[in-house]
Amino acid sequence: MITLDRLVNVLGGYGVRLRWSSLPRSTELRSVVIHEPGAEGPVIGDVLLAIGADSVGEAVRWGASARAIVVMTRDRDEPITFDGDAEPGAVMVIDPSVSWGEVAAVVYGLVLEGRETESGRGPTDLFALADSLAESMGGAVTIQDRLLRVLAYSRLQQHADPARTATILDRRAPERVRALFEARGVLAHLAESDDPLFVAEDAESGLSGRMTVAVRSGRRLLGSVWVACPAPPDEAARTALADGARTVALHLLRSQASADLERQVESDLVIRLLEGAADAATLASRLGLSHDRLRVIALQAFLGADRDAALLLAFERATTGFGWSRPGRSALAGNTVYTLLPGEQPGAARRWIADLRAALPERVAVLAGISGPADVVDLAAARQEADECLALDESSPSAAPPAYDESWDDILLQRLRTAARSGRTPARGPVAELRRHDRANATEYAATLREWLAAQGDPVAAGERLGVHENTVRYRLRKMAEITNLPLDDARKRLAMMIELAALDTD
Repeated sequence: MITLDRLVNVLGGYGVRLRWSSLPRSTELRSVVIHEPGAEGPVIGDVLLAIGADSVGEAVRWGASARAIVVMTRDRDEPITFDGDAEPGAVMVIDPSVSWGEVAAVVYGLVLEGRETESGRGPTDLFALADSLAESMGGAVTIQDRLLRVLAYSRLQQHADPARTATILDRRAPERVRALFEARGVLAHLAESDDPLFVAEDAESGLSGRMTVAVRSGRRLLGSVWVACPAPPDEAARTALADGARTVALHLLRSQASADLERQVESDLVIRLLEGAADAATLASRLGLSHDRLRVIALQAFLGADRDAALLLAFERATTGFGWSRPGRSALAGNTVYTLLPGEQPGAARRWIADLRAALPERVAVLAGISGPADVVDLAAARQEADECLALDESSPSAAPPAYDESWDDILLQRLRTAARSGRTPARGPVAELRRHDRANATEYAATLREWLAAQGDPVAAGERLGVHENTVRYRLRKMAEITNLPLDDARKRLAMMIELAALDTD
């Protein structure tokens, strides 16, 4: 089962768009059928794939016969009209570059397997497909995504080499091998062509030879298939590899559709927790999370000025590997990836961030903030802590992402500085008057007062912090008292001056 909203959102990435609808997007879809000419009785289902329809009108009539809620047909430049009672709930149109086989694979995976994927079960077995391809090609096979990360590999090891071993162990192509592919134009070929390509041996990279072909859905590159072979294969083998790539594409489409659905289910539950849902304990149990000692990680990623592509890549990486093998559960909200991670100490959260950063391209920059440990009912407050730590990491980047329970003092000062920048600091009073005097006369009275207060009135310690003699500190204090009313003997006013100076300190 899937909602119309989710079907439209997922299929939008595969060349299918909503052309017309009279239904709420929460409408549930539970079955898929294909029009069958000459069948003894009408086929009945919620989603009709109108394969072979000559027009949108004909597809709509088929949909009425099938009692379909959604009708899918080829995109034709024609107005949509309805005859009598033949009006469907929604009409979706398919780009000419996308095959019906690809669309059917995704739709069946979404509608029929939606309930299963919520519990973490994927609909495809790429490893079995890799084994089948290896047997037909006579060489070891790896299936990789568009970033050369390993999705599956064959048990057959014929013609395997050190480069393949390193790729499987690292779960992605080593940098040296990737650089070789870029230098030889292999990656450019995969991006533009569907023809198989032979990559000659390179002893320095540990590569004995490869045959590769792109895995594509329409014009969209999904990944690639790689076969270890010391010499170019014959034409029959090349044809078999191209056919195998098309089969891999169907598997990847279904796998990605299931992954998209998993991400949506997980994301919705995480966002509800972060918003303080009343049934927080139940939601945490559905996500496989403990009910206490959870930390919220707020993370942003960007590549230069482009944040969208890098952020989506980070979210994809954060949610890779469904079932309960991942320690955290993530959601994408606005321009931030939020992850709920078990852990009393912030070290586990920092390791998680470091692992995610290592899995992204080198040019992607990552900022992150970590909340303090929280019970499941307090995650809304923990989200605010993570957001403030993220803002602190952006304004004052450090080697380790800040955690609220370690950096609460910096967070407090950041709040004060934010208020100060909005003009919410006193225009009069000792600190304001000393700062005006400093600007007009190039003195350092405000800094001296700050260090004297920090040293709890010790002129020796204040002088050391300022790099001046203790008598200089005493002299400056006397001059300050001539400029403004300086109530150093009043504990409350000393505290107020310390807060104001901290809010104005941008060091």
